[in-house]
Amino acid sequence: MAGVRRDGSLMREKGGHSFRGSRIAAAVAIGVLLGCVCAFAFPNGFFSPAPSMRNRRLSKSDLEGRTQDLSISMLKTDSMRLTEKNAELKKQVRDLTEKLRLIEQGKGHAQEQYVVSGEQPKAGPFGTVKSLRTLPTVLPDESVNPRLAKLLKKVAVRKELIVALANSNVQSMLEVWYTSIKKVGIPNYLVVALDDGIANLCQSNSVPFYKRDPDEGIDSVAKTGSNHAVSGLKFRILREFLQLGYSVLLSDVDIVYLQNPFDHLHRDSDVESMSDGHNNMTAYGYNDVFDEPAMGWARYAHTMRIWVYNSGFFYIRPTIPSIELLDRVAERLSRPPPAWDQAVFNEELFFPSHPGYIGLHAAKRTLDMYLFMNSKVLFKTVRKDANLKKLMPVIVHVNYHPDKLLRMKAVVEFYVNGKKDALDPFPDVVYERLAVSLMLICVVSACMYVESKMHEDVDPGWDSIGTML
Repeated sequence: MAGVRRDGSLMREKGGHSFRGSRIAAAVAIGVLLGCVCAFAFPNGFFSPAPSMRNRRLSKSDLEGRTQDLSISMLKTDSMRLTEKNAELKKQVRDLTEKLRLIEQGKGHAQEQYVVSGEQPKAGPFGTVKSLRTLPTVLPDESVNPRLAKLLKKVAVRKELIVALANSNVQSMLEVWYTSIKKVGIPNYLVVALDDGIANLCQSNSVPFYKRDPDEGIDSVAKTGSNHAVSGLKFRILREFLQLGYSVLLSDVDIVYLQNPFDHLHRDSDVESMSDGHNNMTAYGYNDVFDEPAMGWARYAHTMRIWVYNSGFFYIRPTIPSIELLDRVAERLSRPPPAWDQAVFNEELFFPSHPGYIGLHAAKRTLDMYLFMNSKVLFKTVRKDANLKKLMPVIVHVNYHPDKLLRMKAVVEFYVNGKKDALDPFPDVVYERLAVSLMLICVVSACMYVESKMHEDVDPGWDSIGTML
C-alpha cells in the first residue's frame, strides 16, 4: 500500500507539471496572437497622433516645407545648369568670332605657309587665284621694353589695343576722349603720358597709362612741342608696341568713340586707316581726267586719285612692312626741312617704286567713311540728311575744324544724349580762317595807305579807306 501511495503521488506531481507547462504555452501563444493583432491594428503605436491630426500636419507644414525645399533645390540646379550653359555659349561665340575674323582675313593662310616654307604654289583655275591678303606678324621681342611688355599683357585684348599720345596742352580733349571710351565699354586702351600732368590725370581717373623712361630727344618735344611735333613722336613710340607683337589702333585725342572700333576692323591689311575724303570718290579713289587743250588729240590724260589717309586714326598690324613704314616716317620727320607727319605718312604708304626710290610694299585698306567719320563728312553732309543722321558712327574725328573741344562735346550731345539740334549752331566752313584773311587784308591795306600818305599822292578812295582803318 505504501508502494501504491508513492506511485500515486508521483503521478500527481507529473500531471501538475504538465498542466503548468500547458498554461505557459497557451499564455505565450495568446500573447503572440494579441501582439500580432495589435501590430496590425495599430501600426503607428498606441500613442501616435490621431490620423486626422497627422494628415493635417503633413498637408500644411511638412508638405509645404518639403515642396519649398524641393523648389529651391530645383531652382539652384537650373541656375547652375544655365550658368554653365551661358559660359559655354560665350566661349562658342568667342571661338566663332575668332574663326570669322580669320576667315575675313582671306583665304591666303595656306599660301602664306608656301611662302614661309619656300615652296612655290601653282596657279589655280581662272577666277580662283587670290594674292596674299595678310602678311605674317613678327616674332614678339619682350627684351625691347620689358616694362611696357608687362603692362600690355594686362591692358591688351587679343594682342590689340587703342593707343593715344597726350601732353597737358590737350588735357580737356583727352578727358572727353577717355570718357567716351569708358561709356562704350572699351577695356583695351592706353594713354602714353608725355608729361607728369597727364600721368596724374590718368591715375586719378583710373585711365590706363604708360610713361616712358626719360629720353632727352623725345621729352623735349613731348613737353613743349606743338600738336604736329607731338604727332611726329607717335611713329617712334609705336615701333615698340609692334616689336612686342601687338596690333595698335592709333588715335588722336580729338576723337569721340560711339562704338567699339575692334568690332568693325577687317585685319586683312598692314594698315587700315580712316580717310580725309568726304564722299565715295574722294575716300575710295576715282579716275580723274586732266585736260590739256594744247595737246590736241591727246588733250585728256587719266589720273587715279584718292584723298589722303588720316594719320590721326589708323590700325596697324605688327608686320615687317608696318615697322618699315614707321621707321621711314620717323626718319624723314627727324631731319630738315620740317614736314607734316600726315603728308609723309601718305607719301611713304602710296608712292610706288621708281628710279632712285624703293617704295613700301604694304597692304592698305580704307575704312568706311560713315562709320569712321571725319568732321567734314559730319557737318557738311550727315547732319543735313535725314537718313544719314540715323546712322550711328563708330567714331567721329574732329580733324577739319579748329574749335575741336566744342564740336566734340556737341557730338556727344547729339549721338549719346539724343539732343537733336546739338550740331546745328556750328558752321560748315571754318569762319575763323576767313576772319584771319580779312585781318590780313586790312593790314595790307593799311600799309598801302601809309605808303601812299608818305608820297603825298593819296587817292580820295584810299583816304576814305584809311579813315575807316
